[in-house]
Amino acid sequence: MFEKVLVANRGEIAVRVMRACEELGVETVAVYSEADKNGGHVRYADEAYNVGPARAADSYLDHEAVIDAAQKAGADAIHPGYGFLAENAEFARKVENEETLTWVGPSSDAMEALGEKTKARTIMNDADVPIVPGTTDPVEEVEEVETFGDEHGYPVAIKAEGGGGGRGMKVVESADDAADELESAKREGEAYFGNDSVYLERYLENPRHIEVQIVADHHGNVRHLGERDCSLQRRHQKVVEEGPSPALSDELREKIGEAARRGVAAADYTNAGTVEFLVEEDVDRDGLLGPDANFYFLEVNTRIQVEHCVTEEITGIDILKWQLRVAAGEELDFAQDDVEIDGHAIEFRINAENAAKDFQPATGGVLTTYDPPGGVGVRVDDAMRQGDELVTDYDSMIAKLIVWGADREECLARSKRALAEYEIEGVTTIVPFHRLTCTDDRFVAGTHTTKYLDEELDPERLSDAQERWGPAEPSASADDVQVVEREFTVEVNGKRFEVDLEERGAAPLSNGGGGSPPQRPQTGSSDDGGSEAAVSGDGESVSAEMQGTVLSVEVAEGDDVAAGDVVVVLEAMKMENDIVAARGGTVSQVAVAEGDSVDMGDTLVVLE
Repeated sequence: MFEKVLVANRGEIAVRVMRACEELGVETVAVYSEADKNGGHVRYADEAYNVGPARAADSYLDHEAVIDAAQKAGADAIHPGYGFLAENAEFARKVENEETLTWVGPSSDAMEALGEKTKARTIMNDADVPIVPGTTDPVEEVEEVETFGDEHGYPVAIKAEGGGGGRGMKVVESADDAADELESAKREGEAYFGNDSVYLERYLENPRHIEVQIVADHHGNVRHLGERDCSLQRRHQKVVEEGPSPALSDELREKIGEAARRGVAAADYTNAGTVEFLVEEDVDRDGLLGPDANFYFLEVNTRIQVEHCVTEEITGIDILKWQLRVAAGEELDFAQDDVEIDGHAIEFRINAENAAKDFQPATGGVLTTYDPPGGVGVRVDDAMRQGDELVTDYDSMIAKLIVWGADREECLARSKRALAEYEIEGVTTIVPFHRLTCTDDRFVAGTHTTKYLDEELDPERLSDAQERWGPAEPSASADDVQVVEREFTVEVNGKRFEVDLEERGAAPLSNGGGGSPPQRPQTGSSDDGGSEAAVSGDGESVSAEMQGTVLSVEVAEGDDVAAGDVVVVLEAMKMENDIVAARGGTVSQVAVAEGDSVDMGDTLVVLE
């Protein structure tokens, strides 16, 4: 087993990996950006290194900075968590090529083969795994989209080769939309995954999203750990996951699980991963979906998943520990027949978003109250603590609530209780939405599809839930938090050391071990390198509605625009947001450029 592991991630998943390491007697190393200098994962780790400014491309996505931190710390392995570099085959290959480091994950060759969706479709098709009708070669021209739509019908899905979780996917409803959606998908693919290559698939109208957790070692053993149902989504982003699926018969469940094992084995895949499928739902069905139901391969996530906790709760198998053991060369010590599903589990993503406002990400706040639930069958994976400021530079998920019950009925009842106990003040979250979900007829009946939340759920119910169960307005800054004496840390050559100083906020996150982890300094928000340009143009300003990064500027000085025209495309919390002009006019100034970081209220464009 390894002696020291660097976790190339942040937040709750970094803490989750570190806890697994600690139980295996392995020391941990955190990396952090300037925005995360006070982060929970930094407090938890045995040591921590600064890898750059807030912008992910200059810190968490900087290959050399992360590898350099691992070498400085004397780590012998790197675990990427999920997101950031977790599915980056180039980074994995660099780690593999370092004599002193081991990559905790599938090989770079397997990541490359399955990470690019057209290659993955070919591998699965050859392994007799059903695939959705689509292209196996990258699509470059809009005419290819139109031809595919004419042949297979609309809507058509355009997907980025390196995409996942709804990123880099656009739905074309008609030929008129093809050009704009193709450009948008390619832009997102380049922005998020460094790859603007896209492919096409027939877009299924009413699917269930079913995924199978697999673990494979270097000794030829491949196991699946059952399925998870991830059908409750907003804009293709999962918000609730559960296992086992409430819609599948045992026969269909077995067919999908074996298809996943077959495909992974054909790809010579090792370590943990998830094979995702779309299952065509019969909304008028009586009973469970039988073995004749259509299911299609969607993609392989070559990493640990956000919702891996669901599988851990119903199988009793610690997937993170097995990731480390497999990377260290150990053989799986259980057969497929040994995997038993016990009870039911549901995971609720605790996102800093307002569901009543189209799941708009929170723009800031301080956790003035943070009291997570407990009791039998309740698990919370988090990294924030009372007094922490919300970091808005990255993903909006701040915690995960995972609830287990002997059956789905008990699990839902326990979920209602746990969500009611979850006290969060100072930051807006989607806890009210989750409380509504647990009483929603379609969700309780298990007949919801991936379209339900976006297209069928009455928005007024979301507003009522937010008003009933939502917190007061979030705190704008940390100035109101009481100042107390804490241990402080300083950096020398990127490494942290402890001193005694004042700190704002609550107690540090204990690592439960014998040594003292780095403690939390409170210095307020740091500059992420972005700055608002001076406004010299006359007229009305079009301002940023949230903090984010400029993906593209759609206008130039002198252009005439109409009310509703897109002027800037802004990325915030992994979502692409069109910033539109509220009224028509002529552009007198463009105050930002592609790649700029902006804060809420910054001027983007000035209209005369």
